[in-house]
Amino acid sequence: MPWLETVTMQRMQFVMACLVDGLSVSDACRRFNISRKTGYKWLARFSGEDVNSLADRSRARHHQNTIPESMVQLLLKTKKQYMLWGPEKIRQYLLNLDTPGVPAASTVGQIFKSHGLVKARPPARFKPTQPHVLYEVKEPNDVWSADFKGKFKHANGKWCYPLTLTDNCSRIILASEATYSPNNAFVVSCLERIFIENGMPQLLRTDNGAPFAGHGVWGLSVMSVWLLKCGIIPERIRPGKPTENGRHERMHRTMKEALNQHCSFSSLEEQQQWFDRWRKEFNEIRPHKALQGKTPASVWKPSERQFTGPRTEMPVPDNARMLRVAQRGDLWFNSTRIFLSEALRNEWVWMKPLNEQCDEIGFGELILAHYDRINHRILRLD
Repeated sequence: MPWLETVTMQRMQFVMACLVDGLSVSDACRRFNISRKTGYKWLARFSGEDVNSLADRSRARHHQNTIPESMVQLLLKTKKQYMLWGPEKIRQYLLNLDTPGVPAASTVGQIFKSHGLVKARPPARFKPTQPHVLYEVKEPNDVWSADFKGKFKHANGKWCYPLTLTDNCSRIILASEATYSPNNAFVVSCLERIFIENGMPQLLRTDNGAPFAGHGVWGLSVMSVWLLKCGIIPERIRPGKPTENGRHERMHRTMKEALNQHCSFSSLEEQQQWFDRWRKEFNEIRPHKALQGKTPASVWKPSERQFTGPRTEMPVPDNARMLRVAQRGDLWFNSTRIFLSEALRNEWVWMKPLNEQCDEIGFGELILAHYDRINHRILRLD
């Protein structure tokens, strides 16, 4: 019958059988009905100078590298200062400050958990799908993203709509502007100010809501036509696919968590002051995991593309003829009215032969649609 591990005398009898009686380990193990692994363990542990060498040992974990109390208090103080930051972000923040002896993120997480500072996050409600092929971001100012962060009510009963603008490479928040009127005029005025201060991106990525998109070919809106005149290509994600603008949406989640820590605001001025403070923390203090712990402000740099206002004349390819869009947003072909886009009313578009049956219709550098000459219809590309 195998030993009970707490019976120290049986272990001593086994050791004496091997060392005094001269039995081989195999024979002694068979006599005491134990495995050779167990037999060798007790032979190796036996010490004639220590009467407790064959007694049971504690199986509790040994903490050889106990975290100093001063470091624990520093971690707790930092966590209470930035309650929405997780262990990895707080660890990286302290490393960015050249703090010595910062433990691993897993250890930091255990310290926060033992002090009741960790809140379990609910599981995701959906699984990300295969993303739409969008412009590849390689450098700062390749692609910026713009969106309205939902809406929330102020103490005066009015709904506030925050307009946010970020750089997809550095993740820096270039604008977070509060407004009661999320219209085209507000967005254009904000973009003009940001373009003057920071230069322009190559593309501006948005969703398909107003004022970023409209009806007609290519989903053009008045704002997207203005962007094209400024030399910026509008890029839109697919409807119902916010994950295709995941970096911007992740920033919105961080903003929402921070907003939930505050009471209702009473005015746009009070709201904007909060946005400015939070944006400074996000850009200049908060480490970003995707940036290897750097802050967005340390990665971003102003764009070399200077804003000079919308162009009065758009580029036209060779061998193309010009057509002016009517007030209702349509073109006329052989007494046939074909709707193009109200956003292009009174604008000049170009048409260029593509093959024996079709022409290309474009505005500046952008090809908007194909025109089927035989059937007199617009073939949408979007």
